[in-house]
Amino acid sequence: MKNYADSLEAQKNYVMPTYSPSIMLVKGKGTFVWDSEGKKYLDFTCGISVCNIGHSNPAITKAITKQSKKLVHVSNLYMNEHQPLLAKKLIENSFDGKVFFCNSGAEANEGMIKFARKWGNPKGKHIVISMENSFHGRTLATLSATGRDKYRKGFEPQVEGFIQVPFNDIDALSKAVDSTGNKVAGILVEPVQGEGGILPSEAQYMKSLRTFCNEREILLMFDEVQSGMGRTGKLFAYQNYDIKPDLLSAAKALGNGFPIGAFIASAHLGDVLTAGTHASTFGGTPLACSVALATLETFEKDDVLENCIKMGKLANELLIAMMPHFPIINDVRGPGLMIGVELKEKAQEVCKLAQNEGLLIITAGENVLRFYPPLNISKSELKKGIAILKKVIAKIQS
Repeated sequence: MKNYADSLEAQKNYVMPTYSPSIMLVKGKGTFVWDSEGKKYLDFTCGISVCNIGHSNPAITKAITKQSKKLVHVSNLYMNEHQPLLAKKLIENSFDGKVFFCNSGAEANEGMIKFARKWGNPKGKHIVISMENSFHGRTLATLSATGRDKYRKGFEPQVEGFIQVPFNDIDALSKAVDSTGNKVAGILVEPVQGEGGILPSEAQYMKSLRTFCNEREILLMFDEVQSGMGRTGKLFAYQNYDIKPDLLSAAKALGNGFPIGAFIASAHLGDVLTAGTHASTFGGTPLACSVALATLETFEKDDVLENCIKMGKLANELLIAMMPHFPIINDVRGPGLMIGVELKEKAQEVCKLAQNEGLLIITAGENVLRFYPPLNISKSELKKGIAILKKVIAKIQS
């Protein structure tokens, strides 16, 4: 095994301590990763819902290798062959409109906020309403849209023009809109709150939200950075609710680990962002777009969504069956393989012990285990991961 001592020392001395990593991962294959000591882990984090079709997926490796030998980057002042084809693919799998490409989820959400303000400017609208407990990114604007105070601490003052209201509460939303004097340009919502604790939207709330936005001439914007790309069993989570947003952001698993983000604006909005009004140097490069195309093609070819639904059902059954035996488990919730296991306490301890046992799992919210295995996981791998989790929770509870 290679000696990684120099890398570990450099991590300590030269990398800003914005994270607290405990192991160095050096290799991945499918559902598994290996650390610098050669230890093998089942990865139920997927890079926080990024590697949704597994590590070192052959289709992704092939796309990166082939395109990197041909053309990696050109300015968006010129066209590249893959960007329009990826835009077409995304529209075919969502709703009619146009796509802007960027590099991350925060950028995609920032783009939607800019779009809403540009659209609302001639109407005297600029305010964006988001939800309590939400998470939309770490830029100053997306941080101001995020409904969790702990992320904003130390970065005050907030960007003006953002209001948070309780999630799944249409009456609170209506009162907030009324209080602004009709200055709300957009409502930003996660169909399933990820960082907040895997909290799904209620079906009636989503229908009421769409009707409300239509009646009040407000843009409905869905943050699908974490819930999108198959995590809930549909390519995008909004498709579980029989409604369509006006704008939608995507990133994370769009490139299965290769950085790419995007947001879609519905066709009925026209061309709000015209030449010179928004840009991204690395948005939609030939390499990034070729990888995203390979990701979407793999979803279709390998029946990834079907497997997600099947394995999600099995995971829910197995996790719910644990509840009578382990009172520490408060709830199991979430669609597809976007599952939250809410504990009454000690979620961080469970994650630490699980890592020791060869399972990588992380938290969301305050005491929720974020259960995010690859969407193409096998039944045996899924059962093995849950067996480890069961062992660890038993140890914690005793």
